[in-house]
Amino acid sequence: MLNTMYFTLVFHVMLCQNIGSAYFKQILKFVIPQPACVPSLIRSLEGRPVRVYADGIFDMFHSGHARALMQAKCLFPNTHLIVGVCSDDLTHKFKGFTVMNEDERYDAVSHCRYVDEVVRNAPWTLTPEFLAEHRIDFVAHDDIPYISAGSDDVYKHIKEAGMFAPTQRTEGISTSDVITRIVRDYDVYVRRNLQRGYTAKELNVSFINEKKYHLQEHVDKVKQKVRDVEEKSKEFVQKVEEKGIDLIQKWEEKSREFIGNFLQMFGPDGALKHMLKEGKGRMLQAISPRQSPSSSPVREERSPSPTFRLPFFTSSPFFSPPPHHSSAHCTGKDEDD
Repeated sequence: MLNTMYFTLVFHVMLCQNIGSAYFKQILKFVIPQPACVPSLIRSLEGRPVRVYADGIFDMFHSGHARALMQAKCLFPNTHLIVGVCSDDLTHKFKGFTVMNEDERYDAVSHCRYVDEVVRNAPWTLTPEFLAEHRIDFVAHDDIPYISAGSDDVYKHIKEAGMFAPTQRTEGISTSDVITRIVRDYDVYVRRNLQRGYTAKELNVSFINEKKYHLQEHVDKVKQKVRDVEEKSKEFVQKVEEKGIDLIQKWEEKSREFIGNFLQMFGPDGALKHMLKEGKGRMLQAISPRQSPSSSPVREERSPSPTFRLPFFTSSPFFSPPPHHSSAHCTGKDEDD
């Protein structure tokens, strides 16, 4: 509660510096009579950046570290962020072995955009002498009690002095989480580094394990090739199915067109039937004679056809009709007889 009141007051003071510092000195003495807090606020009213200190190990510097430093940098409008990095000796003594050595950790922190100053070989527990030497106004860290070096919370005295500025941890990311991922997939990363040219001696791997990892690598390659073949086969089958569907659709369209054309040619009312009817009519007209016109003369009224006589016949041939004689001629002949 006290820290909340203090930071609220500091924020209003930073926004209202033009009113004057004497008035706020009296307010601070009345509301927060702690002498460790009042000088830092008074100094901030003089136009000097607020000096915020954040310490840590920063092994395998990751986004969680960067977010914590960003929060510390953004505590005040004008902040000078000092970051303390503990040495390898202190870290290995109180926390455990690190992946990166202290020089690598110093260099990683110094390249963070939010850091203004790096303190090497930072103390594990902050002392009043260290705070005074670096003119630290506030200490930024997450609010979870940090149990170490025989203390329930190494920041307890900082919190009691009203100089503690809490930050929020980033869930799901920490140095321990990263190491856990590597240990969990140890075999995968060993095979990965062996494949990239590292020797078994460099990786502290025995001869038998090295051969085992190489065998697993070959088996995985074969499995990958089989999976690739399966995927390509599936793609080929899929393409064949798609083409088969297209061919079936085209075949259906062509078959409909063929059946339609067939019916138009050979159907009940098709073109072939009409052609046969027309041909039959023409043949009948060509074979059967045409009927005589109604104005032609009757058979009896027609003139007789001329008789053809052969020269060696004196009389008319047997097939020639007898000549017609007049009645007078026949009568005279009878009379002579």
